[in-house]
Amino acid sequence: MTDFSDNSGEGTDGMGGDGLTGQVTVIPLHEPRDGVPDVVADDAALARACERIAEGTGAIAVDTERASGYRYWPKAYLIQIRRDGAGTHLIDPTALDDGGLAPLAEILNDAPWVLHAASQDLPCLAELDLYPAALFDTELAARLAGYHRVALGTMVEQLLGYQLEKGHSAADWSTRPLPAAWLNYAALDVELLLPLRDRLHDDLEQQGKLGWAEQEFEAVRTAPAPEPKAEPWRRTSGIHKIRTPRALATVRALWQARDQLARKRDRAPGRVLPDSAIIAAASADPRTVEQLRALPVFGGKMQRRLSSMWLRHIQAARSLPKEELPSAAQNNGGPPPTNRWADRDPDAAARLAAARTALTELAERLQLPVENLLLPDLVRRLCWEPPDDVSPDAIAAELAVRGARPWQVEQTAGLLSEALRSRAG
Repeated sequence: MTDFSDNSGEGTDGMGGDGLTGQVTVIPLHEPRDGVPDVVADDAALARACERIAEGTGAIAVDTERASGYRYWPKAYLIQIRRDGAGTHLIDPTALDDGGLAPLAEILNDAPWVLHAASQDLPCLAELDLYPAALFDTELAARLAGYHRVALGTMVEQLLGYQLEKGHSAADWSTRPLPAAWLNYAALDVELLLPLRDRLHDDLEQQGKLGWAEQEFEAVRTAPAPEPKAEPWRRTSGIHKIRTPRALATVRALWQARDQLARKRDRAPGRVLPDSAIIAAASADPRTVEQLRALPVFGGKMQRRLSSMWLRHIQAARSLPKEELPSAAQNNGGPPPTNRWADRDPDAAARLAAARTALTELAERLQLPVENLLLPDLVRRLCWEPPDDVSPDAIAAELAVRGARPWQVEQTAGLLSEALRSRAG
């Protein structure tokens, strides 16, 4: 088997860019060092896995595989775990009874975790009552360290000198049994997370950003579940083509009917009815089943069986009284689109331009993405409706209230205070 002790040599550098300052020999990694473990799919196997994980030391590398694009619910269909001294374990949570992961929770919930893009995995793990005691997110760490390309495979190649197998991230992980090639891919996803964490930890420490990263990791770990969108149907792809409230009502009706059916069947909404078909129906406004079936997608075998149901929802939207039609403009409670600011409030546009310029220059000096320096939505809201007191101390307090981390407040409060004094002309 391959020895993963260190293949990075002297050819990498954590300071900005893509982290490459010299030639690196990249070794293709086709399988895990210890081979692909059997999938844990019953209580006895889980007990053995938990015993080994408990005997390991240090942080625990964690990843999940979901069935995004295939299933409605974003739950975990496979959990990958690796710990020094314990090896890799592949756990099928769907094969265990409710509460069957309790022995695993006793170990994992008291340990620090290492994940890549943790915000994608933490929600489905929380549904299984699995929570990290502390967190290191290698993707977020890479962004803060100044790397431009932060995919797991890219970071492993640049910092550790290994090339991971690719090709199954978008697979239907609800498939049973899982193909051997998929399990190999899943095991490799956690094979090098711990050494990658070590390299990025050193990068951040050398750049004086480790404290910043720890604040960001904790914010991800403790983030509440996002509030449901008030009008999620407005996120239908292509909705910008729909101009009238009556046609928008059709989009809403078809979106809601699709969502209900997708929930019932546990299928991704786009596999029940594509967004493009919803937009086509709202634009064409068919009056009969034949007219509906003449539209793209609706003439297919599955949609022909459902065409009467879809048409009923189109007819219901057509017959709505005027006061029940949706507004042509979305009211999200925030500022208007920034391309309208110059006409609606020139001073706000001037404030935003000054803030963006200052933050971009600062982000370049600090070698990190400007969106990690401060959330763009926070900046927009502050510039659109600034507080009466725009002194540095007042802006620092305002940023903290709006969720900015202490390091972000320290870096940006003074710049924003000055930008918020800008006026048009």
